[in-house]
Amino acid sequence: MWLFAIFLAVPLVEIALFITVGGAIGLWPTLAIVVLTALVGTWLVRSQGLQTLRALRGALDRLDDPTRPLGHGAMILFAGALLVTPGFFTDTVGFLLLVPGIREALFRVIVSHARVEAFSAHVAASPGQPKGEVIDGDYEEVGPEAPRRPTHRPARPPSGWTRH
Repeated sequence: MWLFAIFLAVPLVEIALFITVGGAIGLWPTLAIVVLTALVGTWLVRSQGLQTLRALRGALDRLDDPTRPLGHGAMILFAGALLVTPGFFTDTVGFLLLVPGIREALFRVIVSHARVEAFSAHVAASPGQPKGEVIDGDYEEVGPEAPRRPTHRPARPPSGWTRH
């Protein structure tokens, strides 16, 4: 029910703001502001999204908990959707979501209402893996009667797609 109320309230607020702002500054300045906020918002979302993607990769490389960068990434994605939606209210909420401090506070509120059951990371087998662990693999039996495959590829002229 609350989702329906939001879908009903947001367009009404946007229409009221368009009428109010358009009446105060005129049609063309109002439209220019809407287009400008979409362009600036798109640039900010892209730059912050790339930073968050780097943070996510770093967390995964270190086998850290990736929930913080994932949460920030989701909020940045939502901010981008709000910023390309024409309107003053959605632009305001979108720009607020691009402020790292506000995002962090919202993340803490969301996390306080969530419950994590388990988090684990699996490390792939490495060449120096200790004995006793099972490694899955495929194999093919080759008997004395099986034809042997050539151990090298026959020389072919370059394809032209790569430098030699």
